[in-house]
Amino acid sequence: MAAVFDKPSLLKRTLPMLQGFDGLLAFAVFLLVCAGLLIMYSSGYDHGTRFADHGRNMLIAGAIMFVVAQIPPQRLMMFAVPLYLAGVTLLVAVAVFGITKKGAKRWLNIGVVIQPSEILKIAMPLMLAWWFQKREGQLRPLDFVVALALLAVPVGLIMKQPDLGTSLLVMAAGLAVIFFAGLSWKLIVPPVLLALVGIFLVVWYEPQLCADGVRWFVLHDYQQQRICTLLDPSRDPLGKGFHIIQGMIAIGSGGMFGKGFMAGTQTHLEFIPERTTDFIFAAFSEEFGLIGNLLLIAGFIFLIIRGLFIAMDAPTLFSRLLAGSLTMIFFTYAFVNMGMVSGMLPVVGVPLPFISYGGTAMVTLGLAIGMLMSVAKARRLMQT
Repeated sequence: MAAVFDKPSLLKRTLPMLQGFDGLLAFAVFLLVCAGLLIMYSSGYDHGTRFADHGRNMLIAGAIMFVVAQIPPQRLMMFAVPLYLAGVTLLVAVAVFGITKKGAKRWLNIGVVIQPSEILKIAMPLMLAWWFQKREGQLRPLDFVVALALLAVPVGLIMKQPDLGTSLLVMAAGLAVIFFAGLSWKLIVPPVLLALVGIFLVVWYEPQLCADGVRWFVLHDYQQQRICTLLDPSRDPLGKGFHIIQGMIAIGSGGMFGKGFMAGTQTHLEFIPERTTDFIFAAFSEEFGLIGNLLLIAGFIFLIIRGLFIAMDAPTLFSRLLAGSLTMIFFTYAFVNMGMVSGMLPVVGVPLPFISYGGTAMVTLGLAIGMLMSVAKARRLMQT
């Protein structure tokens, strides 16, 4: 008599995929997603299908995260070089025959219109983590020079487009890998001190540097104007300074407890520009106040700390460097966005993770969380 085998249930087939998932990381993402849906409904319910599209983008990012989490870190390492080369090649193609919109050449038509610079947010940490993994135990100063060169190529191409926000994120991800790989403090402190001196001089000589007719040769005109507007938004309150002024008014008007859900006047009277994308933090601040801001910041800190713990426990050098740099991407996203909305940093067009509307950015975030989950899963499976 032929033996009859019971077909395993869907639950039994799904459980192995969930085994090893990091519950604390998933909980941190869940909290931020809930906050994002809440404020997106308030600020975007009268903005066409913005809320529904935001929810769809989150579901797509969640599916990507789940799929990527199933890929072991050693398999992820195989994608490092091809993805980096593909990203740089597409950036060169953008420079040659890219699509120009609003004075920036950032897009490429390959049947569908894509923005290749987004690829480097993930490809850059993958590539540098692969580079240092191959040289584990035999690092030389020349290896750090090569790593900086690998970083400089895409960052330079992205800045040329120009796209200061994306180039900043790619550079931060790459520098995080180089730092975690063991770059000496003797090489880190001098440029940091030089940057601080430069910032002090720009602030001190702002009236002369930002006078009419003065041009900074190292920056594009629009980048110079953003810095000058940051230093003195009242220079052009109805033009370039409008974003910063309205963002600060919204944040200040929220007070301690905020005006309440869907009760933000600056938001709903459309004084806040880009209230569902780059400046959504101003809308959140107005409606939920200082207490809401502290809770949101605590959510990001929770996510970042958990990501760093995953990096510390990772089983290989590649996994540690990748997890550490991906975690620092979230820090850079949040720090730059909150800083520019509150008037402490220039406006550079960086979204707030899981809060701001954006399809491409949400996919990138899903990839990053999926890779962090993959590293955490590999460690837990090794322990069991």
